[in-house]
Amino acid sequence: MYKHIVICGGSCRGWPDQLLGGLPNVYLYAANNPSESILAKRRGYGCLVSYNVPPYARAGLYKELQSVRGLLSELLERRENVEGEGQRLRAAAPAVPAAAPAASAAGDGEPVEPTLEAAVIQAVVAAGLQKDLPFPSDVQQAISAAGDDVDAAAAAGAAAFEVEGFEDYAGRLRSYLAELEATLFSEGLHTLGQSPTTEELRGYLMGCFEESALPEAAIDALARGRSVAEVLAQCGSESGELREQLRAARETVSLLERNVEEISGMLRALNGEYVLPAPGGDLIRDGAAVLPTGRNIHALDPYRIPSQTALQRGLAAAEKTIEGYRAEHGEYPETIAVNLWGLEAIKTRGESVAVALGLIGARPVCEATGRVARYELIPLQELGRPRVDALCSLSGIFRDSFANIVELLDDALARAAQSADEPVEQNFVRKHYLELLEEEEDEEAALSRIFSNAAGEFGSLVNERVVAGTWERDEELGETWASRNAFAFGRQQKGVSRAKVLDKLMSTSGSLVQLTDSVEYGLTDIQEYYANSGAMVRRMSDLQGRKVDALVVDTTQKTVAPRLSQIYEDLDDELEGVA
Repeated sequence: MYKHIVICGGSCRGWPDQLLGGLPNVYLYAANNPSESILAKRRGYGCLVSYNVPPYARAGLYKELQSVRGLLSELLERRENVEGEGQRLRAAAPAVPAAAPAASAAGDGEPVEPTLEAAVIQAVVAAGLQKDLPFPSDVQQAISAAGDDVDAAAAAGAAAFEVEGFEDYAGRLRSYLAELEATLFSEGLHTLGQSPTTEELRGYLMGCFEESALPEAAIDALARGRSVAEVLAQCGSESGELREQLRAARETVSLLERNVEEISGMLRALNGEYVLPAPGGDLIRDGAAVLPTGRNIHALDPYRIPSQTALQRGLAAAEKTIEGYRAEHGEYPETIAVNLWGLEAIKTRGESVAVALGLIGARPVCEATGRVARYELIPLQELGRPRVDALCSLSGIFRDSFANIVELLDDALARAAQSADEPVEQNFVRKHYLELLEEEEDEEAALSRIFSNAAGEFGSLVNERVVAGTWERDEELGETWASRNAFAFGRQQKGVSRAKVLDKLMSTSGSLVQLTDSVEYGLTDIQEYYANSGAMVRRMSDLQGRKVDALVVDTTQKTVAPRLSQIYEDLDDELEGVA
């Protein structure tokens, strides 16, 4: 027996060698999760065999939201009728004086006459939509002042609205409901080795070609097995763009029908035969590139992150985050926290990395081969605003899989901190660096901006504490996250505990940016969001004595739009549900 066992493998004394011996390690893995699957390949010599993701469907609207939409439609129809009638009357008798305004309430002791506006407000509150689309402050105050009487509160809120203000709110509410209704999500489960049905094919194509020129009738025909020529004839068009889209969609259908190769791939691996390699990735984002499944998947070249598309989208997200904070607070944020997760970085080709670069004002410099050699700082005159400090929180997978990016980011942040020719009011990275030096931190500590678990460790343990109920104060969960993620990484540091520096940066953070990369799960579907983003926001809020915003960038959408999230409330709701 060996006295010392190397946990992570890589030698004949490692656990993989000790446990597996000469046995093959065949590991079925979802095709859309190359980041975690690579760990199985690296640590356990896994021969990966990919399987497909579940089919997609539209989220639709549940009962309460349908009620809100119905009331909005009724309200819109009524106002159109009133406007039409008013125009007719004015044309027929323009000299008729305007009627006196109707009383907003009955006399003393009489019930308030219900209105559609009040019904809309009541339905919005019942559905919880006021959290996503808050009422104006004066309207909310009127609702709160009415007490627990639901009808009276809705009437008070309707009375507090100005006509134009309510129309604007109703318009935003309609747009939000339409967005919710059209949101994609995973429907059901995928059965290993089973080809999709016609309805499932329709769902896959709807997700993959949502933003293309394909009409819904064409998608339906392709899902039913029609050829490109047949669909073109059905559409009555010879458009070259349409033809190319149909060919791509038809190819996707053919590849999806090869799901049966998941079984044959598994059998080949079990027989010790060669399993064909293929890239892993997101079906909607990468399309046919990740098909067919049943392959030994791999990820991407980490030396080409961020890609050009990811760079543009990440920079846009950073600028909009800064602009949003400035519009609300009247000043630039000094620090913005960014979560860098391995799966997201692989799927988006590095959008979160680009967000961090955008905050500090930097861009990649590539070699002739296309690989990123360094991140150069953009001159302040060209940047047109201060450099915002970037607090980078890494998942364990990102930390281990993208060591080159960690070092490049550390180098760029260090150069920003040491830019002696830039005034601190235009360079918050340098401002915080100098403040940390004054607090008797050493040079390496003052330059630390990239944090994660200690080397070899994973997870915040917040979810474990929540499930077990092992806390007395809510603040303990933020403290747990901080204690687990206070280890600095960079060119010289490989997990040095820097709790004081982390707290300093979190105490100056204006908000947290979290990227979501899949329609297959949302903020409330997996615990990592509340256990990391929620707990981090909790810690920042406790340090600052105010609620810090969490902004979510949905990378599956065409438009980059950082949106205020309920992550903070989600964590509180989770605590109340378990306590």
